[in-house]
Parts: sequence; C-alpha cells; structure tokens
Amino acid sequence: MILRLLQHRGADGVRSVIAARGDAAHVVPGVESVRALAQRAIAAGQDLASAVAACGEGAAFDLAAERARLIAPIDHDDPAHLIMTGTGLTHLGSAEGRDKMHRDAAAATTQTDSMRMFLAGVEGGKPAAGAIGQQPEWFYKGDGTQLVGPGEALTMPGFAQDGGEEPELAGIYLIGADGRPHRLGFCLANEFSDHVTERWNYLWLAHSKLRQASLGPELIVGLTPDHVAGSSRILRDGEIVWEKPFLSGEANMSHSFANLEHHHFKYPLFRRPGDVHVHFFGTATLSFADGVTTQPGDVFEIEAAPFTLPLRNPLARDPAPADALATVGVL
Repeated sequence: MILRLLQHRGADGVRSVIAARGDAAHVVPGVESVRALAQRAIAAGQDLASAVAACGEGAAFDLAAERARLIAPIDHDDPAHLIMTGTGLTHLGSAEGRDKMHRDAAAATTQTDSMRMFLAGVEGGKPAAGAIGQQPEWFYKGDGTQLVGPGEALTMPGFAQDGGEEPELAGIYLIGADGRPHRLGFCLANEFSDHVTERWNYLWLAHSKLRQASLGPELIVGLTPDHVAGSSRILRDGEIVWEKPFLSGEANMSHSFANLEHHHFKYPLFRRPGDVHVHFFGTATLSFADGVTTQPGDVFEIEAAPFTLPLRNPLARDPAPADALATVGVL
C-alpha cells in the first residue's frame, strides 16, 4: 500500500509528521518535519519507508478532522535553501496549448520554437538506461518564500496580467551531505503562472514563471508514477466555470523523470548539501488555452489518484501598486 507523508501544525503551533496508508494515518514519533525525517534516512542509509518504520507508530491521526491544519509536505527552516524550478513541454500534447499562445509570432508554415522544443523531447527525451537524453525547457520559480500550502491563496503580483493554474506533479528532493540529490517522492502541485505575459512573447517565459506555487498536502513515497489521471477545475462563487481532465506520469510524458532530473541536477549549484528542491514536471492542461480568464476569488481545485486529498487554492491579487514594488535606493 502506498505510503503518504504529510505535515501538520496544531493549534498550539506544534508540528508533526503524519504517515498514511489507505484510510489509516498516524503520527511519526520523534520528528517535526519531513526534511528532518529524510536527513535521518540518508544518514542511516535507509529509504523513507524504513525510516518511518524505525520511528515506531504514534497516535492515530484523523486526516479529515485535521485537514485545515495540514501544511505543505516539504519546507525548510531557511526558505532561501528551498529552490523551486520546473520543466515545460514535457507531456504528450503539451505543445498544443503552448503553440496556441505562440503561433501568431510565426508564419503558419513555420514551426514555433515551442513546437521544435517539444518535438526534440519526443525524439530524445526518453533515452536508454545510462544514456543522456535531450535537455528540456527549464525555468526558475523562486525560493521557499514562494511556496504556498494547501488551502492558502495563490497571490498574483499587482503588476501581473494573469494568474492561471497548471496542474502538475512535482518531485521533492533533498541534497545529501555528499552533494548527491535524493528524491523523497512526488506531490500534486499547482505551478501557478502568468500566461498573458508569456503569450505576448515567449522570451518572457522567465518573467511569467516568477510566481507562487502550491503543493498538495501529500508526499507520495517510493513510487515513480507511470500513469496519473486527474481533474483540474476552477470554481467561481461555488460553481464550476471550467473543468478538464489532465494526465501525467511517464506514460503520458515525452521525457522520463530520470532525464529531467539529470538536466536539473547536472549543475553543481543545484547540488548544495542540505538544500531542498521542488521541481515541477509540466502539464498539458491549461484553462487559459481554452480562453478562460481567471478572477480573484476563483478557487483552483486539482485532484488525481494515487493522491487521496485534492489541492485547493483561492486566487488573490496583491494590492500593492506596481510602481511601489521595486524602488531602488542609491548609496
């Protein structure tokens, strides 16, 4: 049965790690964070499931009753040491939505750069074991200050032109003392982006990705998903205004997880001991591609098996005026 790890903060502020299998859940004694549990596992040469078993079984935990107090399943005491990044055009069909945004910039008979990147991934994104495949599109999202927990608002900056959902899987990693990345597992994620900015010119992709992102409450341990099928929807005033199925997992991707991981962690600056990495693996499903314009107050809802809890985040806009955000003093 799949092991799921969650983090909980009680009304008294005390944190705990929760282990869940099926409908049963219990407190993991002696650890206050998934990161600390992972550090213990690395030091002992164990996998996470063995580390959980070695801690023993604490009190039973009611996930339904305490759902509002579940926080993001990974974090870092120093947010600067949690790095959020992602790769795009990684899913079969992912070029369609991107191409809709960019095709006006090129003649109808000319492939866009997005389509060329996608097709290169289809051809070389799943190399044989031990081989290095085609490198993907890559982007930086921010540090731990940009990580939003389940139920919290995803807030677009005052200067943003759009705030749109991206239902994805995110890989969670901890860099060991020897500089080796260790994958802790996968989370359901909303890789929140500004698609209007990106549509104007794909070279603004970097700007469009500098936004918050959210993780579902569960970290799936010991599983490399081959096929994940779920739904992404937007609710406005309690009514569904858009809904669409989405697919992820390697069977639905043009790149393997191993290839995407290689092309991220090949850079030494991403192998700094003690750092946490949250890496978003891309999607083929966007409400923006279907002409939807989101509004503050909308609620994004993403759900997919084998995750048992959905990820919900309301949309908000930062009220700070754009001209007050980047005032630079001169010394």
